[in-house]
Amino acid sequence: MRKNLIASLAILLAGSTAALAQDAVSDGKVKIGILNDQSGVYADFGGKSSVEAAKMAVEDFGGTVLDMPIEIVDADHQNKPDIASNIARQWYDTEQVDAIMELTTSSVALAVQALSREKKKIDIVTGAATTDLTGKQCSPYGFHWAYDTHALAVGTGGALVKQGGDSWFFLTADYAFGYSLEEQTSEFVKSAGGNVVGSVRHPLATNDFSSFLLQAQSSGAKVIGLANAGLDTANAIKQAAEFGITAGGQNLAALLFTLAEVHGLGVEAAQGLTLTEGYYWNLDEQSREFGKRFFERTGSMPNMVHAGTYSAVMQYLKAIKQAGTDETEAVAKALHEMPVDDFFARNGKVGANGRMIHDMYLLQVKKPGESDEPWDYFNVLSTIPGDEAYIDPAKSGCELVQ
Repeated sequence: MRKNLIASLAILLAGSTAALAQDAVSDGKVKIGILNDQSGVYADFGGKSSVEAAKMAVEDFGGTVLDMPIEIVDADHQNKPDIASNIARQWYDTEQVDAIMELTTSSVALAVQALSREKKKIDIVTGAATTDLTGKQCSPYGFHWAYDTHALAVGTGGALVKQGGDSWFFLTADYAFGYSLEEQTSEFVKSAGGNVVGSVRHPLATNDFSSFLLQAQSSGAKVIGLANAGLDTANAIKQAAEFGITAGGQNLAALLFTLAEVHGLGVEAAQGLTLTEGYYWNLDEQSREFGKRFFERTGSMPNMVHAGTYSAVMQYLKAIKQAGTDETEAVAKALHEMPVDDFFARNGKVGANGRMIHDMYLLQVKKPGESDEPWDYFNVLSTIPGDEAYIDPAKSGCELVQ
């Protein structure tokens, strides 16, 4: 009888523990949505590789949190805010998605963050750049992880001004990201004693940059700032070479250019370009360990968006574990309080505005023949401390910062 009683109590205790875990985690699982561009100009920038990075984080975490399974879902937003909002709304309302991440394209990220705030859901942006996400359009449940336009302006813009590039003309993508990147870099150039002689805006995913490049060339500016990203930047660089722009003495500033785009463009065409990233796979042993595992799964080395997505998913799961629940308010509180210390962010911290503050790296593309191994494309020129790279939360314009 004693044995039967002990067995019955054990069954009851196990059932109670399972019930408590079920109560702590809504719908009996933690479901994370990776929403990004998987077929357009930013498909290499983030795309399916970001989905793989998210899955790696889940596997490394152990596949469960608070004894409940973790699931990753993904979708292509096609760089359209209305499509992204519809997907996000469906995920939240009918598919039990707890958090949405990546969100390449600033207009998309702003739209989904606004919806997430309305629905009281966590969003962590790794693919979009505008500082408005942690500025005037910040959210108590919104976090910005990998980089932003201010960090890019401080890194690439600052380096070129120091090298004598004190007159700029901007070739800018015609949406929120491009405007923010041009504005941030312009302010930095002017504060350093330079001047902006003009700018022109181009549609997203244009194939013909000839008229825009001719305007930039005729401006006589020492630096042509490419306030765009992905294939747009790669195409602009290719066509600038055809027009003899760099041969004529003007410098190109690829303000958002990552390892993925350098690989696609080729070292021959990209050599000498200065750029800023929040991660480089060949930085040190920690970075290389993740990079090589990622390569085994995808056939390519990760950029800061891929690595940042891994970091964001992992930190979100840690926050759920620390909070003891996946309830949004409790998880958001934990995300704000917990330090971030992984291969992506060393001694990172989350500001009151949701900006994750971490070091950035000023990089220069090697010349052909300088690489020691495949994908070894960069020389690290300097490390930009996080507090220099990012806007002080108190000065960000975010209403949440007291």
